Parts: sequence; C-alpha cells; structure tokens
Amino acid sequence: MMLYPPVADLVKKVGSRYQLVNLIARRARAIAAEADESGEPMDQKPVSQAIDEVYAGKLMIVSGEQAASEAVEAEEAQEGA
Repeated sequence: MMLYPPVADLVKKVGSRYQLVNLIARRARAIAAEADESGEPMDQKPVSQAIDEVYAGKLMIVSGEQAASEAVEAEEAQEGA
C-alpha cells in the first residue's frame, strides 16, 4: 500500500520527522476543537486534514525569531494605519 502524500515529501516541507509529527498533531487538535465548538460534523479526520494542509503548503513551521519579527511588523503596520 502506498501512502499519499509520501512522508518523504512532507518531511522535505517541514525539515524533520519530529517537527512533522509535532506540527500535524497540534493542528489536528486545533481542527478537532474548532469542529467541536461549532458542532459541525467533520467530513475528514483531523489528522488527514492537517496532513493535507502541510502538503498544500498552507501549514508550516515558523521559528521563534521569525514569528517575533512578523509580530513586530504587524504591530507597526497597525500603528501606521
């Protein structure tokens, strides 16, 4: 049986298997919580949806330094508006 998307492709997008598992688990928990709060039934399992988001490039790991610089840029943009 062949898995889709291939794990090797997912690892290339994230950096390591550990980061991949951590990212998918966190996102899957968030997806399940959102569905539980809204009361909507899910068409797809949360883990499968999180994997699809990583493969599509919608979900990625942001380092602490990068997240901090993006937050500062967002603050400056709000102050300037």
